[in-house]
Amino acid sequence: MKISYIGMKAQEVSIKPGTMKIVMQPDAEVLDEVVVTGMTKVDKRLFTGAADRLTAASVKLDGLPDISRGLEGRSAGVSVQNVSGTFGTAPKIRVRGATSIYGNSKPLWVVDGVIMDDVVEVSADQLSSGDAVTLISSAIAGLNADDIESFQILKDGSATSIYGARAMSGVIVVTTKQGKAGTSRLSYTGEFTMRMKPSYRNFNLMNSQDQMGIYKEMRDKGDLNFASVYRASNSGVYGKMYQLNNWYDKTNGMYGLAQTPEAQNAYLREAEYRNTDWFDLLFSNAIMMNHSVSYATGTEKSTSYVSVSAMVDPGWMLQNKVQRYTANLNNSYKIVKDLSLNVIANASYRQQKAPGTLGQSSDAASGTVSRGFDINPYSYALNTSRTLDPNEYYMRNYSDFNIFNELNANNISLDVIDLKFQAELKWKLFRKLELSALGALKYSATSQEHKIRENSNQALAYRAMGDGTIINRNSWLYKDPDDPYALPVSILPKGGFYNTAQYKMLSYDFRAAASYNDVFNDTHIVNVYAGMESNAQNRTANSFDGWGMQYENGEIPFFDYLAFKKLREGNTNYYDLTNTKKRNVAFFGTATYSYKGRYIITGTGRYEGSNRLGKSRSARWLPTWNIAGAWNMHEEEFFKKLEPALSHFTLKASYSLTADVGPSNVSNSKIIINSYTPWRPSAGVSESGLQIVDLENSDLTYEKKHEMNIGLDMGFLDNRINLEAAWYKRDNYDLIGAITTQGVGGSVERMANVASMKSHGFEFTLSTRNIESRNFQWSTDFIFGYNKTEVTDFKSRSRVFDLISGVGFAREGYPVRFLFSIPFEGLDSDGFPIFSFNGKTVTKANYGSLNLQQSTDVDFLKYEGPTDPTITGSLGNIFTYKGFKLNVFMTYSFGNVVRMNPCFSYQYSDLSSMPREFKNRWTVPGDEARTNIPAIISKRQYYENQNLVYAYNAYNYSTERIAKGDFIRMKEISLAYEFPKAWIEPAKISNLSLKLQATNLFLIYADKKLNGQDPEFFNTGGVAAPVPRQFTLTLRVGF
Repeated sequence: MKISYIGMKAQEVSIKPGTMKIVMQPDAEVLDEVVVTGMTKVDKRLFTGAADRLTAASVKLDGLPDISRGLEGRSAGVSVQNVSGTFGTAPKIRVRGATSIYGNSKPLWVVDGVIMDDVVEVSADQLSSGDAVTLISSAIAGLNADDIESFQILKDGSATSIYGARAMSGVIVVTTKQGKAGTSRLSYTGEFTMRMKPSYRNFNLMNSQDQMGIYKEMRDKGDLNFASVYRASNSGVYGKMYQLNNWYDKTNGMYGLAQTPEAQNAYLREAEYRNTDWFDLLFSNAIMMNHSVSYATGTEKSTSYVSVSAMVDPGWMLQNKVQRYTANLNNSYKIVKDLSLNVIANASYRQQKAPGTLGQSSDAASGTVSRGFDINPYSYALNTSRTLDPNEYYMRNYSDFNIFNELNANNISLDVIDLKFQAELKWKLFRKLELSALGALKYSATSQEHKIRENSNQALAYRAMGDGTIINRNSWLYKDPDDPYALPVSILPKGGFYNTAQYKMLSYDFRAAASYNDVFNDTHIVNVYAGMESNAQNRTANSFDGWGMQYENGEIPFFDYLAFKKLREGNTNYYDLTNTKKRNVAFFGTATYSYKGRYIITGTGRYEGSNRLGKSRSARWLPTWNIAGAWNMHEEEFFKKLEPALSHFTLKASYSLTADVGPSNVSNSKIIINSYTPWRPSAGVSESGLQIVDLENSDLTYEKKHEMNIGLDMGFLDNRINLEAAWYKRDNYDLIGAITTQGVGGSVERMANVASMKSHGFEFTLSTRNIESRNFQWSTDFIFGYNKTEVTDFKSRSRVFDLISGVGFAREGYPVRFLFSIPFEGLDSDGFPIFSFNGKTVTKANYGSLNLQQSTDVDFLKYEGPTDPTITGSLGNIFTYKGFKLNVFMTYSFGNVVRMNPCFSYQYSDLSSMPREFKNRWTVPGDEARTNIPAIISKRQYYENQNLVYAYNAYNYSTERIAKGDFIRMKEISLAYEFPKAWIEPAKISNLSLKLQATNLFLIYADKKLNGQDPEFFNTGGVAAPVPRQFTLTLRVGF
């Protein structure tokens, strides 16, 4: 008798009288024989879609608590961009490229069959902003990586269609660990990670000697003299020197610094050789620890898996600490023979601290992107002069500033709770039919406190009133419009700020389904799965900005009524409350027929509705579908003649319609009328009113995608070589975008289904087992993915500034996100930049014509390329010798461009650091023939032509300031050792291993123009930081 089971080796046994016990062995060659879609488990021989199964052990990067980052380079066609490495921030993940223009294009996360919703919906563009809300942008930040069993990445419509209008951007299915019958195991995993401090050796920044040379030139040009610096809003070494020159100590009758050239030169010489290492001072090698304990057991009647974990991160950067605790329970019960119950409970709690930050803002008029009071340590180290004394206070916003004091006095605290409880009941009515019901309850709550203490620079700036000059210049002071002759006054005479934000989400999920599986005459295989599901999410967000909190005086608020007067006059709210409710209902079904396992045809249909869309039935309800087929050539009789040269061969094809509800901020299926306070010149005559934010669009409907996928799966030489390849083509239509109207009804720009795009790509995975012997094995995986998108219909107008800054924007005939540049024509005889703008040559005579808000006639801009990579992949090699295992893993990315750091300005302060390119700047007439680095302008030149501000900002977005985003990165080198069982069994230990892993070691290749800038990371400040280079020691023990 022949016994076979999916994923196990077939065995032939002799029939004997009595009870027979047959222990089946896993088949290493068919480990991926089951495809988990989150709803069902499908025999891979019958699966017609594009999907990759990844074990958590192969994906996990020890020392990175967020396991989603480990997906980089692991699956063909899946792009993972680490736009910020701070814990809680989500990487930018694309499955086969972008699928929406305004939407986030993020894949759907499904954990143990339940969809994981974000507590806040952060767009892909916002992920790289560095704003505080990105700290809660990851849906799985509360999931302990050690609890995960495997990932299944569903790519094409055939694989994702069961999720219908929620899976247009792909699905990532996570399966957590369970107990196993007949076993009992206690396991401990400890990870100890040391992150390396950044080094100035890797950045193209001036040292203090070179920087002082720049300052000397600025002083010679009238910039850093006593008159311009002593009362400047921002000043460093020169400003401090003049303050000491002017400070008289009555106790000894001496000035802080003698007013002599010799004393000044000695002071400046000390700064010249200071060479402060901000990276060393602001970063730490403190050990991050992650401890996880789990217990798995099981009998024939029940199985259980219980785990707890604690992650303690003392902070790579100062004031950037995390503590996360998780608990997980996964129990299965066989109530009776044909009735089973699975219960899963997850809980996580996170405390996190981050440097205080305000939101990022952009000014299209001048062409600047800024963030007020930014104290991000990484950004500070890159942008602050190395001539400064770290123990000294300098001037910022007309107030004393020291980065260490500010980090202690201005920070954000987060408390995050994630809870999930789910239960699934399965009843096998008879051998071929099974009914199931799943219910889940999820609750997430985030409390954010931003404490700005009274001694912080941000609070002091609101009461900086040193003298009449500063009073008139300080923009943080308040000038009463009701008294035009009054001097500006402080509206924060005491205390600081206490700003809070809370985000809560309560969601419910229910699914009822039936599955039918049968085989007729050992020839015809029929699988049917059908059911319905409903989902509900209730989100609440509120914020409060408190003025005058006296932290050092018993935390008692002291507020000035003028602060509220200013808020009223500026039409600004100091508190906010938002409630949203999201509802989805769906009916679905999928059926598969196979003839002898050779020929397979599958059809899937889903009909669903969402309350976020138009009230008309055709808009709110949508049918999605898929039709697919496959041919398993290895099941043909003639295939035996090709073995073992050709081990297996599968050809598959699918065509589908999937969809998405669109951007979360678009909700004009009904007219949107908000309450607001109309602007009035005086707070005493204010009133509330109603305004139309957007007119009703009853036909607002789903964004849709047609996709064709053709795949090939081949094995050679008894599966020593395996190749999986796929080609796909996508047509996205009814995409939601902004369209400019004639303003009928009071709205000029409206959101509607007006855009479309297309994409295509090719991907393959080549896996080889190069050497297989008793003691030594060597395997290689090469992964390649190519994707190209093009917006085919998009009538919205884009400003020049949108097209040249940040991550770019969309335009018809170009990729979904791309960058343009202002054509740079060289320097003039004064060292000022020359541009080609709007068909004209722009020089110092007409810098005022550089209109970055222009939204028509933008064809003069030079197209640089997409901001999302078009080619991604990896090369990995694993060498095993006895108990040793060496893993060398590289990732690569090509095809995108990045905007270089905007470091050029019409004016600089002695707080600023500068790149080494400034050594090659224009200094004398004739230099324009040898350099493209503009001159440092003098005070007189600026007074004569104040439009120079537009010229230097435009230079930051010119063709000179663009670089390729291509890179090849040594992502991981690890060496593990599994102790022989003969050594550890006497100690009652079942397994013991040690692993040393180096992560994110170095860039093998990157554009030289970046000069140390990470191609994946945007230096935006706030809470953002790159993924560090780190070393992790991992101990795993099982009992």
